Amino acid sequence: MSFRIEGYVIVSADGMLADAGHVMPDSLKFDGDKLFFEQALDRAALIVHGRNSHEQQPNSPQRRRLILTRRIKALTVDPEMPNATLWNPEQTSFEEACAFAGVASGMVAVIGGPVVFEMFMGRYDTFWLSQAPHVRLPGGEGCFVGVPARTPQQVLTSHGLQPDAPYVLDAAHGVTVTPWRRT
Repeated sequence: MSFRIEGYVIVSADGMLADAGHVMPDSLKFDGDKLFFEQALDRAALIVHGRNSHEQQPNSPQRRRLILTRRIKALTVDPEMPNATLWNPEQTSFEEACAFAGVASGMVAVIGGPVVFEMFMGRYDTFWLSQAPHVRLPGGEGCFVGVPARTPQQVLTSHGLQPDAPYVLDAAHGVTVTPWRRT
């Protein structure tokens, strides 16, 4: 198996990916970031996320995915989404889950939440950190385990990732995406 593992998240100025109700608010949604994200997922061989994360895009039903859940013991096809495999990482390895899903190579897009991001911290080739510097979500859900005690940048650095130059996704709102790459 040969995978390139990439993470994707947009965060508020205070490092949150969702509000206090664990919902991504409209204030954190920007057309430039949505387009960047959608194009990346269209290139992915596999998408990995938790039960509460989903990209809700027109192509979503066609995308092959692993959905992390501790509610099951054995790998199984999600009865609501035929392209999705329900995966309990405490019972089965990532590689076994990929094989069950029929994916042996390509780009794997990890899209959250915090616990799912944490599972892959030692494996990311690139983590794409989008930031909305004018949005604050007090009491929200941090993008990574350890946020807000540490910034998202500190978490990525602590796992051996270093930033490259950011790209502007929405100039009017100052939204950028920075690729963090394994050193």
